[in-house]
Amino acid sequence: MKPENAGKVKYGVWGLIGGAVIVMIIGFAWGGWTTSTTTKTMTEEAVLASQAAICVAQFMKQPNHEELLKEFEAIDSWKRAEFIEKGGWDKMPGQKKADYAVKRACCDGIELLIKK
Repeated sequence: MKPENAGKVKYGVWGLIGGAVIVMIIGFAWGGWTTSTTTKTMTEEAVLASQAAICVAQFMKQPNHEELLKEFEAIDSWKRAEFIEKGGWDKMPGQKKADYAVKRACCDGIELLIKK
């Protein structure tokens, strides 16, 4: 290889490497790119939020939901998840037992209804 071509190749390779680094910085900082771990966490949070919303909706569909709200309000905060579990509102179709995080998020949603 001629010396003048070796210099062109050398700077061309460094330009490609620098360009790739700049593209990655822009992509992750402003482009909305995420790592698989971040994406997994965001997905789990979205699923939890949707299941909690379904739980609150199932609670509110009960014909006696106003009485249940009063009963829920009278229960100590650490026992409210058990109340939700006994009512079965935390279970999604096909589930035998719901996750504790769903129960807690459901309790938080119902507490917002009480404060209105």
